[in-house]
Amino acid sequence: MTKVDDVHQDEARVNAEQARQVAEEARESRWDRPSFGKELFLGRLRIDLIDPLPASETSVEGEAFLDRLRVFCETKVDGQQIERDARIPDEVINGLKDLGAFGIKIPRAYGGLGLPAVYYHRALMLAGTANPSIGALLSAHQSIGVPQPVKMFGTEQQKQEFLPRCVREITAFLLTEPDVGSDPARLATSAVPNADGSSYTLNGVKLWTTNGVLADLLVVMARVPESEGHRGGITAFVVEADAEGITVENRNAFLGLRGIENGVTRLHDVVVPAANRIGREGDGLKIALKTLNTGRLSLPALCTAASKWSLRIAREWSSQRVQWGRPIGEHEAIAGKIAFIAATAFALEAVLEVSGRLADADRHDIRIEAALAKLFSTELSWQVADELVQIRGGRGYETAESLAARGERGVPAEQMLRDLRINRIFEGSSEIMRLLIAREAVDAHLSVAGDIIDPKADLQHKARAAARAGAFYARWLPSLVTGRGHVPAGFGEHGPLAEHLRFVERASRRLARQIFYGMSRWQARLEHRQLFLGRIVDIGAELYAMSACCVYARSDGRDESAIELADAFCNQSRRRVEQLFGRLWRNTDADDRVIARQVLENRYQWLEHGVLDASIDGPWIAETQPGPTQRQNHRRIVSG
Repeated sequence: MTKVDDVHQDEARVNAEQARQVAEEARESRWDRPSFGKELFLGRLRIDLIDPLPASETSVEGEAFLDRLRVFCETKVDGQQIERDARIPDEVINGLKDLGAFGIKIPRAYGGLGLPAVYYHRALMLAGTANPSIGALLSAHQSIGVPQPVKMFGTEQQKQEFLPRCVREITAFLLTEPDVGSDPARLATSAVPNADGSSYTLNGVKLWTTNGVLADLLVVMARVPESEGHRGGITAFVVEADAEGITVENRNAFLGLRGIENGVTRLHDVVVPAANRIGREGDGLKIALKTLNTGRLSLPALCTAASKWSLRIAREWSSQRVQWGRPIGEHEAIAGKIAFIAATAFALEAVLEVSGRLADADRHDIRIEAALAKLFSTELSWQVADELVQIRGGRGYETAESLAARGERGVPAEQMLRDLRINRIFEGSSEIMRLLIAREAVDAHLSVAGDIIDPKADLQHKARAAARAGAFYARWLPSLVTGRGHVPAGFGEHGPLAEHLRFVERASRRLARQIFYGMSRWQARLEHRQLFLGRIVDIGAELYAMSACCVYARSDGRDESAIELADAFCNQSRRRVEQLFGRLWRNTDADDRVIARQVLENRYQWLEHGVLDASIDGPWIAETQPGPTQRQNHRRIVSG
């Protein structure tokens, strides 16, 4: 190895440590309230934390709003026009403003509807099935845009200034940069305070700014340099979108969600009053993560809507389409797909409803539950849409416009598949979500192990840590041997679903043991076993979904059909869980790492011969400092 290689390795190690430190500082490390998800990964099925399900009081205002929204979406929104024109018409956006759809969760005291999360989710389901780009417009504004962080962390003055505006103005969240995705340690946008501390000057480029092309207000994450009198660090600011120095340089186009106004935003010497800073300097990532704890549930709402819509199309088509003398739904190959779609749609609704009610009750820490809901819903809804396309066959692959042009019902199945794909990337890719959840899942072990696995700790600290760990595991490990899942009458109050909760209870203890074995085997290196951790998280997601199904099926006076769907989902989920357990220790992970390294070292480059390079020339990552002559303002102004 050369000295240059040594330097590069040292730099990579330092960068990794910096990234880890930034992430840990932003992470909420305390658990002040109970968490169903945390207990699940510790091997304890605390079904009492979600059963009985927190009541969802019917809101007269909420029901009336949903009725108005449904009529508006059915009569005023042409989903195919949005797909054709790749934009949401101004009259639709202004109509949504008139309905109050941009202020669903904003308290009434500030001019909003003040509705709970469950009504917000139901509204997103309606809007999302009119066209998913509308769902993205509303959720990007209310879940991660200005309203949520200001409501949670803003001063009273900020709430009075900005929240009433958010009822009729559109907002966006600016975090990602051309060279910064899930690694905030590399965030380059700067916020330099002026001499008297009354303002900050922002400079930088933000990428994939959903709503950024037409936003009136922005939440911008920027790094304040540490200096005398300034704590520094990544900080959140509310910024006027029409402030001098802000330009939208490109409106991005995507595989799906063609109507979203997503762009590249440049901030050049943008002066922001210090009064617009949300929270303290350095609290930006904490604010973003806490905002996302509940904001992430907007994606499960849209995924649930897509799955319920897919079930309707699959049912209607499979009962009407006849092949070989029978409706195709009666053929076993198709029947299996229909059963999967129906069971999964029920599970996604159960996960959404349970998570939403926990959020409204505000008695629990739902950071794990919300993250599991996001991961599970985005992954499973994509499979649902894929199966729908398969059931529809050639008509599933054909566009709705083409179907209608030749006289058939224009069913946008292929569009649904394209539109759903981004949800596995939005607000934390599935891979990143698994790592975030895994960090919480092994938190108890990391807290106990502490100095044992810290290479910087001396022998004395390691010895003390070993003693503490011994005491913890002496109490904890015996609790993973047996529980209610081994008692034939366990969970009997859940009737025919009791057997599934017994499985969840046994599986949760088994899962906790596997986490312990992984920690014992790899110690500090466990964080690099990302495929192992991903399977751990996927098991937890399935167990959470099963628990939610069993509770939701028996809530609010539902009939036997809900129990049938819960039973069907749990039977399917149990097979997936067993497969995941089997792959924890029997897999090709080590071989795959070797092959991947060889690919990156060009050992198999010969395999790429014989095809054309169909990409368009240009750098892999855009230059972030083009000259002033290259700047354009693509900002779209919505009237009204």
